[in-house]
Amino acid sequence: MSIKTRLLLSYIAMIIIPVVLFGLVASVLANYFWGGQLGHEREAGKPFFRDTLNKRDELFAGVTFMAKYAPNQLTNHDMLTETDEQLKSVGGALIVTKDGNVLFASQSIDSMELPEYMREQTDPHSWKQFKKSGYTFDTYEFTYGDQSKGKLYFLANSFPFIQTGIYFSIAMILSLLVIVALTNGVLTFLVSRNILRPLYALKQSANEIKEGNLERPVQLNRKDELGELGEAFEEMRVRLYDSIRLQLQYEENRKQLISSISHDLKTPITGIKACVEAVQEGIADTEAKRDKYMKMIAIKSEQMDRLIDELFLFSRLDLNKFPFHFEEVDLRVYMVQFAEELRLDPRMHGVQILYDEKHDIPITVMADQEKLHRVLMNIVDNSLKYLDKEAKLIRLEVESGGGDVIVTLSDNGTGIEKEAIPYIFDRFYRADPSRNSAMGGSGLGLAIVQQIVEGHGGRVWAESESGSGTRICFSLPDLKKVGGDTV
Repeated sequence: MSIKTRLLLSYIAMIIIPVVLFGLVASVLANYFWGGQLGHEREAGKPFFRDTLNKRDELFAGVTFMAKYAPNQLTNHDMLTETDEQLKSVGGALIVTKDGNVLFASQSIDSMELPEYMREQTDPHSWKQFKKSGYTFDTYEFTYGDQSKGKLYFLANSFPFIQTGIYFSIAMILSLLVIVALTNGVLTFLVSRNILRPLYALKQSANEIKEGNLERPVQLNRKDELGELGEAFEEMRVRLYDSIRLQLQYEENRKQLISSISHDLKTPITGIKACVEAVQEGIADTEAKRDKYMKMIAIKSEQMDRLIDELFLFSRLDLNKFPFHFEEVDLRVYMVQFAEELRLDPRMHGVQILYDEKHDIPITVMADQEKLHRVLMNIVDNSLKYLDKEAKLIRLEVESGGGDVIVTLSDNGTGIEKEAIPYIFDRFYRADPSRNSAMGGSGLGLAIVQQIVEGHGGRVWAESESGSGTRICFSLPDLKKVGGDTV
């Protein structure tokens, strides 16, 4: 559920829940304040105060009926006392006068004298009259049987109802405020906790990243906007971790590169220096010895030149500053020419070069012929260093399938240990622990092969077993499969 939806639901809940709770509380308060008013049980289905008013009106109507049709009954003190008891239970009172004199007054009236405000005959229902005595009153004039004038005063004490109503209103207002405050407080707490908790987790992760700890993953396990933020944060952490790790690897590679260059340059320089010292100190005292030392200097210089050349080439390839000049190449024809070139190379004396043409169908690729030649020669040079058998063999193969052209160069040399295979394409890597460069290797040949092949959109790999020879393969995109058979 998204945060937007959660907030919308919380807003709706902040309206609905207080309304429902307020309705329940109002019902409870109404039953509490009005249900048992004046010590009487209310009738089922009717509020008590309405029952009270109705009963009081009925008693007043009965007394009025008696005054109209049986006025002499109003002189019966027992009957009036009984009626007064009934009126008292509903907040009413009665005063009966005869010729202006009080004949009967309810016990709730303080004196037998007719109150002054009743004599003034002002509006009997005014708030002014109610404030004076706590009663409102109504009158009814009648005539006794002896023709004397009588008057009834019906008094209604509404103060308990008004007081109860005030308390009830105050209780309702306070209840509403408490309900709204509690509802908003609880919902705000729940929603804010749901939002703040992942934010605290992100803050903690940010502090750890600031301190350099990038190994702890950020896992919010949410499907909302904060979950998306957490995923983005986790992706940032992973990228930073990989970037720093790659930077450290680059730094390590740089140190290794400097060490390797120093080592591989120092060996021929040491040889050259030794030869020069031999000539200077007169050790080479014959023409034959001088020629020997000069040839050694030339060989060491060539090794240095080749190392520097391969290092320069590798660095340009690594920085993507060595341009490729692609063109359509029939790889079948190209490999035939390369095989013939190898057979004419003096270094291949005693090495059998085999190239099996399995078909005559052209195999076309987009390639830089010069760099492709460098790839093949580097692989061949690597094989030459490890050909240790009498019948030395290098086999060339080309096959097309699955959208790629696979070129394979295999030999019957010493092979490569299984654990060393994943590293042979690393710069300056040599399988021999001593890093002896007497065999003429720079340690960059196969690394250059990988860079050039990947620059062509292919990949390179090796298959080998110790003592059984080595197969180095690389793939190039088949132009016919990529662009269609019309190419």
